[in-house]
Amino acid sequence: MDNQNKRIVLVTGATGGLGTAMCKNLFENGYHVVGNYRNKEKAEKWKQKLAEEGYQIDIVEGDVCSFDSSKRMIEEIEKNFGTIDILVNNAGITRDGRLARMSHQDWNDVINTNLNSVFNCTRNVIEGMIDRKFGRIINISSVNGQRGQFGQTNYSAAKAGIHGFTKTLAMEVAKYGITVNTISPGYIATDMVMAVPEKVRDQIVAQIPVGRLGGTHEVAHLVAFLASDKTSFITGANYSINGGQHVY
Repeated sequence: MDNQNKRIVLVTGATGGLGTAMCKNLFENGYHVVGNYRNKEKAEKWKQKLAEEGYQIDIVEGDVCSFDSSKRMIEEIEKNFGTIDILVNNAGITRDGRLARMSHQDWNDVINTNLNSVFNCTRNVIEGMIDRKFGRIINISSVNGQRGQFGQTNYSAAKAGIHGFTKTLAMEVAKYGITVNTISPGYIATDMVMAVPEKVRDQIVAQIPVGRLGGTHEVAHLVAFLASDKTSFITGANYSINGGQHVY
């Protein structure tokens, strides 16, 4: 199937561990995947590496912390490739520290990247989805947005806010054939987590009932499931994928 007949997916924060797995899985499932990036040199190397593995992923620059930059990015995608059918809001960072010592900058950076980005990108695709009577919005939250985590007031607030956004938008656009859902991963074996000292990782794994870290491919599988045309009755939901670390 050529790209003209495929649904177009935009994945923000595409070049990270989770984003890479999502892009690969979505490509394997027949989507035309566009990955968002901020670092051009890194993104071009990333695209080339994936191409060598058989994954043809288009890339587009955009600062999802900025409404205007997000708007330009989405206009560029729709001009060059076509209308966006599926948006995966995956971009995220951490700036950990106790609130009593947290800088205003660390607070703002995390809120802007993890939460405001969800508004910036979704706002710029939602009208088109409403007009076309189809859309899938998939927001990547975190187990720490559900339960809290010491030293992560900024991150936990942003990730909890994502699901509040999801629930309300799901209600607003359900009649237009658009679904909006959240995925809340636990500790996943990304490069960032694997860079943690082994002793600390062992302590984390000891708290996970299944006895291991999650795989990026497992989160990616859930993203592809929610992106499907066949999941039109699932909306406003929060899918926990944490190995039983947090159940409620």
